[in-house]
Parts: sequence; structure tokens; C-alpha cells
Amino acid sequence: MKLFSLYNTNQQLVLPIETEIMIPKNDSVRLLSTVLEGIDYSELYNAYSTNGRNPAISPKTLFMVLVYANLNDIHSSREIEKACKRDINFMWLLQGQKAPSYSTISRFRTGRLKECCENLFYQFVMKLGELGEIEYKNIFIDGTKIEANSNKYSFVWKKSIDKFERKLKKKMIEKVNEINKEFGKCYATDSESLNVTLYSDIIDDLNRIVNENNVKFVSGKGKRKGKLQKYIELLYEAIEKQLKYDNYNSIFDGRNSFSKTDTDATFMHLKEDHMRNSQLKPAYNLQIGVEGEYIVGVDISNERSDQLTLIPFLEKLDEKLPKKFKNIVTDAGYESEENYVYIEEHDQTSYIKPQFYEKQKTKKFKSDISKRENMEYDSENDEYICTLGRRLKNIGLINRTSKSGYISQVTKYECENCEGCSVKNKCTKAKGNKQIQVSKKFVEKRKVSFENITTPEGIILRMNRSIQAEGTFGVIKEDHGFRRFLLRGSVNVKIEFLLKALAYNI
Repeated sequence: MKLFSLYNTNQQLVLPIETEIMIPKNDSVRLLSTVLEGIDYSELYNAYSTNGRNPAISPKTLFMVLVYANLNDIHSSREIEKACKRDINFMWLLQGQKAPSYSTISRFRTGRLKECCENLFYQFVMKLGELGEIEYKNIFIDGTKIEANSNKYSFVWKKSIDKFERKLKKKMIEKVNEINKEFGKCYATDSESLNVTLYSDIIDDLNRIVNENNVKFVSGKGKRKGKLQKYIELLYEAIEKQLKYDNYNSIFDGRNSFSKTDTDATFMHLKEDHMRNSQLKPAYNLQIGVEGEYIVGVDISNERSDQLTLIPFLEKLDEKLPKKFKNIVTDAGYESEENYVYIEEHDQTSYIKPQFYEKQKTKKFKSDISKRENMEYDSENDEYICTLGRRLKNIGLINRTSKSGYISQVTKYECENCEGCSVKNKCTKAKGNKQIQVSKKFVEKRKVSFENITTPEGIILRMNRSIQAEGTFGVIKEDHGFRRFLLRGSVNVKIEFLLKALAYNI
């Protein structure tokens, strides 16, 4: 048997001290360093305290390391630490500085970058404008849902919490009435008055009675609890439950669900539903704006619908960038009266595809007599005429408030007489006369947007949106495998994607 240890000559691998000669001139790390060198890092340095020792590694260098790690699809802080110790490109970025530990990287990403990461990203976007890479002309907006780093079975549903809270209130109304009758009290028993404060006051009063009568509480098998003990324990249990429900309701903040392990994440339908059972998973709605194939805007939302994300996204762009984009190009998921009005008020042009755009081309849609679009409109008398020539007359106005608080004025129309109509079963399911509700402003704005998207320019812009915005998501999700966030919380999740967006642009 050979003893291979005999052949050990104790040779040491010697690396060249000068790493510069080992990095090709056209390497991406050189481009990254050159581009990010011109950004103002004052906000980043302000995130550090002036007292105490200096950071072991320059904040600017650490930021470049994180962006370069995202460029190479490395997201874990431990993997980034390993790359800094082994990868020659990362060593070149460090310029002789000590490789950061995973804890330093983690603290930097979730702490120091919290206040300045957006600023650094939009500085880069402005630099693209200065270089003529973007023109602030056409912005292609799209959204996708990315799974949160959260337990998919840790869901809390608004309807369930409302049901449990109603059951608790109903039970406590009975018990408080019993206490009033038993001890001659007059505590309020309406649903609004039943809260933690009232339960605490009742416990204080009952404890006073316990002390005055020297009542002894018992526990264990074979012991029978008295009424006072039962009431006090019940009230403590009610306080615990009510506090939990109050906390959950504060977290919902207009949503219908959240995850216990990442309370900012909402349960949504994801496209990656391999079982095809419409399983809901905790996720974030990621919004991006693209021009010239560069990501020029990023926002994270926990709203499931894209409709409610457009205005906050455009407001963010107005706040961060020096110019407004002229044309807003989106798909049908963003269509709403509120969005149309906002775009028009800000002197921008909407290229939003109407929700019925594809359906209206089908034979089924064109032959559906119940659709308002297939009825004749008499503008002089403000009436719609159905397929049999009967008139749907204006019967009044109502105000409809959206989830965001926008109020739209809706006109109600009712058919003069549907009795004896031979096609009523195809037209309406109502027992009486057919009614429709129409927002005239929405119809008017939709018509303008429809005309915009059907012009030669509009057709090119719609085609470009599917290439640029959806293509960007395709590259990030498919080519780079970015399908699940690593960090938790909407702030940290935004930082994570801003770094990915910077890497994508470079």
C-alpha cells in the first residue's frame, strides 16, 4: 500500500499580489466600479455615527460588493462573505480591505441602507438620463408577485378574525349581564363598550369583592371553582383574546390577510401554481417602471390588485426624479377612473389597455345583449336602447367610494318595462326591470385611452411594454432565478430588490 503522505513536498500556492493584471479590461466588475464611483454617498455615510471607531470596511466599497453580488446572483450574506475571501473579482473591489463578515453584511443591508438605498438607486437612474440612456418619454409599467420569505401556513384571515371577535362579544354580553345581575352592577353591555378597559375595571371590582369576603381560589382535580373565580378567569381570557384581535386588526390595515412570520406580506395567487389548485401564498406585489430596457422605478406593495399601486408608484417617481415621463404605458390591470384622472391632471398621456379590449374582439362578447357596450346610446335624452328597442332611462346618481378613498359619480339606468320581454333571460337575472350603472367620466377617459393605444404609436408602445417590462421580469425571474425574497418586511424587501435592480441595470 502506498503512503501518499510521503509525496507531500509542503509546497504553498502563491497568488500574485497585484490583482489588477488578473481582471480583464472588459470585466463587469470594472464597469460596476466605474459607474458606481460617480454616485454621491453622503447619505450612506450619514447613516454611521460620528462617535466610536471607524467601520472596518468602507461603506461605499461594501455597497459595491452587495451590488456585484446581486449581479452574480449571490444573495446570502454567508455566501457573499465566502466570495469576498475566495473570488478574485470581489478581492479587487475590496482593494486590500479586510473581507466583511456575514454579520457585517447583514447589518449593513438591513440597517445602514434602510434610509439611503432608494436615494442611491435613483441617483443611478438620473445618471442614465445624463448619459442619454433614458429620455423620460415612455415608461412601461408592470407588476409581478414575488413570494415572501414566510411560512405559507402561518396565515391570518380578516373574515375569520371578525367572526371570532363577534363570537367573543356575544359571549361576553351574556356574561357581563350575569355579573350585573349577580352583584348588582350596571356595566355597559353594548358591543362597542366591551373592550379591554371595561374587562379590567370589572376584574378590579370583582377582586375587591374577593378580598372583602376572603374568598379562596382553588385549582387542581376535584376542586370546584366559585362563581367569582370563574368570572375573573373568563375576563382574563377575554382580555387576552381581545388584545390579540386588536393587534391583528391593526396589522391588516385594509388588507384581508397577512402572514404571522412576515406581517407585511399578503396572501396572493402566484403564477407558479404547479398543482393548479389556486393555492394562496404570502407574497409582495412588485412594481417596476422600465425605459430603454433600464429599470427606472421600483415600488413594493402588499395590495393584490395592480389598480391601487399605480398612483403611489407615479408619485414616487415624481418625488425622486427631476423630470416626468410623458407617456404612461400599462396593461389592463391598471385601468380605473382614478388612474385615468390622475394621469390627465399631471399632464401625462395614458396608454392603458381597457379591460374589455381582448374580449370585445370575440364573437361571444359582440353577441351578448346584456353588455352596455352593445347597446345604442341616445346622448340627447341620456338613455340607452336595448336590443328590442326598449329604453333604459336615467333614474338618478350615486357616489361610489373606492378602497383608496376616491369618489366617482355613477349614473343609474333602468329599463322602462322588461315585462313580457322574449330575451329577458339573456339580458338580465333581475326579477324586475334591468338596471345598469355607468360612470360617465370613466367611459370618457377609457375612450381616450382606447384611441391612444390604437394609433400606430400606441400599437408600438404596447408591443414595447410586453418586451421591456415583462421581458425584465422574465430575465430576473427565469435567467437569474429570483422567485423568492430572502429578507422579511416591506422595507427590507424593497432594499433587496433595489440592489437587484441596480445590478440588472449595470
